Amino acid sequence: MSKEEELLLEGFNKNVSTKSSALFYGNAFIVSSIPVWLYWRIHSIDIFSYWFVFVAGTLVATWLLAFAYKNTKHILKDKIAVKREAAVTREMTKKLGDDKKISKKEMNERILWKKNEVAEYEATTFSIFYNNSLFLALIILASFYVLRGMTPQINYALSIGISSGLIALLSTGTGK
Repeated sequence: MSKEEELLLEGFNKNVSTKSSALFYGNAFIVSSIPVWLYWRIHSIDIFSYWFVFVAGTLVATWLLAFAYKNTKHILKDKIAVKREAAVTREMTKKLGDDKKISKKEMNERILWKKNEVAEYEATTFSIFYNNSLFLALIILASFYVLRGMTPQINYALSIGISSGLIALLSTGTGK
């Protein structure tokens, strides 16, 4: 297989790199830890008495958010690549056009690689931003409005579970 074919196949692969996976899990952990502060300071739950609930909720939410990041990134990557194709091609042609040593095939491979890199970066950052925003909005909505009559411990468990589960479920859509 040529490099171009490998890059094309890599673009359709749902697996993420180790670097992206670490970024996803790190961001997911930070964002899923924010509700602990909310329930500790605003709802006055003693962290030490209910540490198991907080740890379990944070770990489940971290895994579900990272799952959502990965799915959303995969859906967005192809769309972004198509939208950025003309701009990336124009930029790379301008950059490499003066170099007469590069063959047409190598130039096309470099353009494809750059397009993939741009789409990967934009899809990753937007996926994190979108899912974090939606998750935190759902947490606030569930915590202060939908589940406000429940005890704070049940409120936390349900709001974190429902919010992260809904984010993961919504991320499995086709996006078409």
